[in-house]
Amino acid sequence: MFLAGFFLPAAAQSDPVITKSISCISADSIESYILKLVGFETRHNLSTRHDPDIGIGAACEWLCRKASSYIPDSKGRLTVEKVPYTVGGAGTRLEREVRLNNVMAVLRGTGSREIVLLAHYDSRVNDNNDSTSFAPGANDNGSGIACLMESIRILSGQEPLPATVRFLFLSGEEHGLLGAVAMAKIARAEGWNIRGVINYDMIGNTQASDTGQKDNTLTRVFSEEGPSRHLARYIMETAAKYVDNLTVKMIFRNDRFGRGGDHTPFLRAGYPAVRISEYYENYDRTHQLVRTENGISYGDLPSGVDLEFIRKNTAVNLAAVINLAKAPYAPSNVRINTRDLSNYTELTWDHSPDSTSISGYYVLLRQTHEPAWEKEIFVTENHAKIPYSKDNYFFGVCAVGAEGHRSLVCQ
Repeated sequence: MFLAGFFLPAAAQSDPVITKSISCISADSIESYILKLVGFETRHNLSTRHDPDIGIGAACEWLCRKASSYIPDSKGRLTVEKVPYTVGGAGTRLEREVRLNNVMAVLRGTGSREIVLLAHYDSRVNDNNDSTSFAPGANDNGSGIACLMESIRILSGQEPLPATVRFLFLSGEEHGLLGAVAMAKIARAEGWNIRGVINYDMIGNTQASDTGQKDNTLTRVFSEEGPSRHLARYIMETAAKYVDNLTVKMIFRNDRFGRGGDHTPFLRAGYPAVRISEYYENYDRTHQLVRTENGISYGDLPSGVDLEFIRKNTAVNLAAVINLAKAPYAPSNVRINTRDLSNYTELTWDHSPDSTSISGYYVLLRQTHEPAWEKEIFVTENHAKIPYSKDNYFFGVCAVGAEGHRSLVCQ
């Protein structure tokens, strides 16, 4: 029941740009990216940087060439560059100093806001410093690279989005998130106007080792409490609207136990940042030497990758990016009147900076034990009095644009 005097706008239709973008995702393209990466034999951070066919240097050059091949489709809006940094040496996880490259592809939008997408392209086996053994990295993280590259291909051929999208192909992840640390420092120094950071790392496996559980309809989004949790909910809700046969599960922690992802340096730098990752992990494949023992196949080979699952995760990415790019700024400074004891709740907030072009706001409610928003009430002003007790609910507010795109939530 909605409070009398409050109303919902006309039901927002699905955005045809999002629907069309998702329909353009090609499993064949995804497979081609992964096979190309596997063909470099190893992408270890200490592997050769000078051989044209193998090693992390060859992988870096291919990423530049492949991303740059979409520049003509973008009509010059896409730029691609290497971003070098120096790491390693005594006392670090890399036994010698090395100069590595991140690859940054920037698809310029019409506004000043930015969305940052991450995927690391380095790989390794169980020995931290083994830079010569076959380390295919098909899932970890060829799958994430494929998601970003396919997104570049599709978005470059469309009309400009209202926000700029930065695609960061990162090295150094397997030895301490080194490439992400370097880019987070640059983002802060250059004042990137970031709305959200989404890290795609291991989004291609659908069968668990040990237990044998198998499911390609579940994926995870990891987030800490605060703005990152709101970004996670946004991704989950947008995926539910646009992506068939996939449920995004929110995991209320920054990452998995004992490991980390490239979103973390951005989170520590003050940006909303989340990680998207497969629901089931296969430890027979991750960081394993390629071999067969006792009838079990070890190693991160293409045969362990579910292309349809990566396609669906890529759909999650496109839906979230396009929806967020078209959404207005969020309102700010949500306040609850706690002075008056009442079973009504009075809320006020500061208008969205886009207040002249939005249709109004949604007041969102969820019981304190519920992870997702349960109710929504539409208002056109920056205040509301609603018949729900502040003692029983959490509240948030988001702005809604004329076409129904919603901002991130302010709580």
